[in-house]
Amino acid sequence: MALGGGIFLTQNKKLNGVYMNFISAARATVNLGDRGYVALPVELDWGVDGEVFTVTQADLQKNSRTIFGYDYTDEKLRGIRDLFKNIHTAYFYKLNKNGVVASNTLGSAKYKGVRGNDLKTVVTVNVDDPTKMDVLTYLGTSLVDSQTVLPNTDNLVDTDYVVWKENVIIAESAGFPFTLGSNGDPVEGAEHQEALDALEPYSFNALGCLSTVDVVKSLYAEFTKRLRDQVGVKFQLVLHKKPAVDHEGVISVKNDVTDAENIASAVYWATGATAGCAINKSNTNKKYDGEFTIDTKFSQPQLEAAIDEGEFVFHKVGDEVRVLDDINTFTTFTEDKNSDFSSNQTIRVLDQIANDIAVLFNTKYLGQMPNDRSGQISLWNDITSHHQELQRLRAIEDFKPDDVIVEKGETKKSVVVSDLVTPVNAMAQLYMTVTVM
Repeated sequence: MALGGGIFLTQNKKLNGVYMNFISAARATVNLGDRGYVALPVELDWGVDGEVFTVTQADLQKNSRTIFGYDYTDEKLRGIRDLFKNIHTAYFYKLNKNGVVASNTLGSAKYKGVRGNDLKTVVTVNVDDPTKMDVLTYLGTSLVDSQTVLPNTDNLVDTDYVVWKENVIIAESAGFPFTLGSNGDPVEGAEHQEALDALEPYSFNALGCLSTVDVVKSLYAEFTKRLRDQVGVKFQLVLHKKPAVDHEGVISVKNDVTDAENIASAVYWATGATAGCAINKSNTNKKYDGEFTIDTKFSQPQLEAAIDEGEFVFHKVGDEVRVLDDINTFTTFTEDKNSDFSSNQTIRVLDQIANDIAVLFNTKYLGQMPNDRSGQISLWNDITSHHQELQRLRAIEDFKPDDVIVEKGETKKSVVVSDLVTPVNAMAQLYMTVTVM
């Protein structure tokens, strides 16, 4: 990160940037940033190694075979399809980058992984020019490339699937299968750390962790807390069965799935739903419309206990599976941070404010606007305009321009903002008294 950010206790920061605290009030021309961005380290049978790659909803539908090695409708992409139910963009990092590339006598698969073993080249003499050969590449039963060349691999052009070897004579064959491709050794903590390091510069609304290993889940949780609390990067982490984190930035999915190798596969959908949920909406009672079978066998007392423990739970409502309550793992309430902070809708609003005002300050004010009264009034105008837009969207309520105070800080270059907002939450409980006359 080039600039500072995060929370502050005193005005003693060295790096320029935005430092922002959110606390609970004691009880007796600015655009809103887009949502729908996810970061997800994941084990794959095919794909880019050692770097983050971006996939949009359109990319997935049109180019899933070149990106992930499988057609959009393939069983292997159930989780990816679940993820994209509610988002438009994902930043992926392939965890199992120590795999082996499949190959045959003519070429090697473009990427490491077992999917390369499904490649095959078929070579026939061209019917129009017997001095040339037709080289056909199949992935499974699908023809993915066809080239007519003189009988030497130097004449072949590399494709989305195959990198051809140099100076190999091309001979007629009914099929050269690719072999020896593998996904490599089991993924461990080091690969997850490399993935998080690579993803850190990116901006996203939710980070998914598909691991069921407790030490790996702790790694993701500490990464999230550090970026949120020290660097000022606001997003939420979604993982499986880790409610003890006790932090508003971490969502713990209680449910297992019963029809997948990875019992944490509900994290796909929950991560997408978290990232894609609008700031004036809630995922409470949202219908699960994904492709996995989610275990929802919980009694009423178990569901109540899950809420108390800060768990994100799917439960059965008739024939449908729905989200019980859109909450995070924060349960240790204090005077400064009360139960409001356990609501993901509240956190989305606060994160929106933090991210939007940081972008505003860093692009319009940092190093450009004089820190005099006129400059402070300009910042005040922008912040109040931003909040009025939030109020128009019914994400906050009862906002008054006087709730924002902008003043010079303790040094000539610092500015201090005091801000009061009241996030709106969706209705979730109905208490009704009916009087019968």
